[in-house]
Amino acid sequence: MSEVLKISLPDGSVRDMPAGSSPADVAAAIGPGLAKAALAARVNGEVRDLTRPFEGDAQLALITSRDEADALELVRHDYAHVLAEAVQSLFPGTQITFGPATDDGFYYDFAPPKIDGRDRPFTDDDLPAIEAEMRRIIAADKPLRREEWTRDRLIGWFREQGESFKAEWAAELPEGEALTVYHSGEDWLDLCRGPHLPSTGKLDPAAFKLTRVSGAYWRGDQKNAMLSRIYGTGWLNKKQLDAHLTRLEEAAKRDHRKLGQEMDLFHLQQEAHGSVFWHPKGYLIWRELEAYMRRAIDGAGYREVKTPQVMDARQWEQSGHWGKYRENMFVIPDEVPNVEDEGPIVSQDADWMALKPMNCPAHVLIFRQGIKSYRDLPLRIYENGCCHRNEPHGALHGLMRVRQFTQDDAHIFCREDQIVDEVRAFCELADRVYKHFGFSYSIKLALRPENRFGTEEMWDQAETELRNAVIAAGLATEEYGWEELPGEGAFYAPKLEWHLTDAIGRTWQVGTIQSDRVLPDRLDAGYIAEDGERHRPIMLHRAIFGSYERFIGILIEHFAGRLPLWLAPVQAVVATIVSDADGYALDVERKLRAAGLRAESDLRNEKINYKVREHSVAKVPHLLVVGKREAEEGTVAIRTLGEQQQKVMSLEEAIAMLKAEATPPDLR
Repeated sequence: MSEVLKISLPDGSVRDMPAGSSPADVAAAIGPGLAKAALAARVNGEVRDLTRPFEGDAQLALITSRDEADALELVRHDYAHVLAEAVQSLFPGTQITFGPATDDGFYYDFAPPKIDGRDRPFTDDDLPAIEAEMRRIIAADKPLRREEWTRDRLIGWFREQGESFKAEWAAELPEGEALTVYHSGEDWLDLCRGPHLPSTGKLDPAAFKLTRVSGAYWRGDQKNAMLSRIYGTGWLNKKQLDAHLTRLEEAAKRDHRKLGQEMDLFHLQQEAHGSVFWHPKGYLIWRELEAYMRRAIDGAGYREVKTPQVMDARQWEQSGHWGKYRENMFVIPDEVPNVEDEGPIVSQDADWMALKPMNCPAHVLIFRQGIKSYRDLPLRIYENGCCHRNEPHGALHGLMRVRQFTQDDAHIFCREDQIVDEVRAFCELADRVYKHFGFSYSIKLALRPENRFGTEEMWDQAETELRNAVIAAGLATEEYGWEELPGEGAFYAPKLEWHLTDAIGRTWQVGTIQSDRVLPDRLDAGYIAEDGERHRPIMLHRAIFGSYERFIGILIEHFAGRLPLWLAPVQAVVATIVSDADGYALDVERKLRAAGLRAESDLRNEKINYKVREHSVAKVPHLLVVGKREAEEGTVAIRTLGEQQQKVMSLEEAIAMLKAEATPPDLR
């Protein structure tokens, strides 16, 4: 190493620093303000501790709170370490395991201490005391110091401390590799790759909150010990924390499971884990979406099909899904009769069958029926396909993560010269659909994963075609959040992903289109080209809703249950003030229904304020209030959900207004 290091800064300037200098020294040389604001450093592209010395000449960018993505990752990592230290300080005998940063905070898994020979799991009641101890550690401004240890030293130290989980993990790390620990002050340390802030005092003690405790298995395996996982959310300052807690509060109000119950849309129960029981009102939403999507795909030249639920395992082996998805598939054997006791048994020679987890292989089998010519392409096959995936119980979440779901699934079989036009047309179709529901979105290109089928040339070509199609559609721009995601593609194809942004700023990945050369080859799909030879088609996998279940869940939360009138299960309720208006109310309901509106009447002997409150909770868009005067004048007083003032108008005007509002957006 030379005596003088040349450190290049983002503005193009170069600083000469003595050997052994660190990014903290560069920050101090530039000025005291930067020295105070610096949190970490990016050295030759790698995020590092501020105090870690340079190994030689380097490119340096100092990280401050203005570099929000990097800064949040750092502070959340540090909050997790402070949490672990606080727990061990308050509850001696607790073993630490792992504590990563998450998208909005952090968590740490602990093996709880034993009291009277029994485990003492943590509960939410412990969180206030742990938070207070974390704030004490932050206020102490303890230096966070990096140190390299050998594997043997690390294992020995953890064993001495009674940290059996950490010792087990350390024993599996590569022999001879330098491992890093981080000291918090002089009395606590943890195995960690880092990087970390210079000290605990760089954290804002008012910018974090512990949120809940749950159970978690060591290494995620239910055969292993049960641990206590403590979750928290951490931010750069209190303003960010308060904004996040407000978003959580709003998200809780919009929770589709809560609203689904209040609106009587659906329910889930143990007798059918991960499958939805749709009630009449909920299924009306489904039917409206299904009708809407059929109009969209009919207009775009798709042909709708229906394929079997159960298919032979050999088909899934040939497609490659058996090796990739077997553990998530519901598998059943063919049964043959047992002659001795007349009961069913499984023959050793029985074929295995599987409930389909996706529709693609079945659509290839439809394509293969009969000889296809290049003139038949593109062939667009669509299916509202019911699929099953054996998701773990702990991963199930309302409508968002289920075991039985229905996809608005389609596959486009086309020639290579048609790919860009087909993908561009799909981009334009998806754009219309999402805008009809009021969503903005971003588009991502998920590139080849490490474990994949197909040649590099196939992947190069497929990725280029998708990229070119988005450019041709004018969507590969900053406005549409265009981004490429290395390693995120499917095992058989790269894919474009549509990420919707909802009313409170959350994103949901829904639509996708994938350019696949692998499956047509594995399943021997072919067409006769213009040269008279048999060629492979390109298979474009695409969906817009993703699944009906999840899309309905997203819609409920996006609109907070106040669905657009065309989707609302009950579009209007006619409510009486006095029983003298019952006959008129029924006549109004009849005329609304005759106009094609989903209407009900409420003739109960209850006060009108009670009726208004009840139908507001059920998210009925319009309440038509009628009394003696309205009956005499042929009018209605319309109370619209979310509005303070009511409007009085003739029944004919009201029907015309509601009919216009209830027309689906694609038919207006």
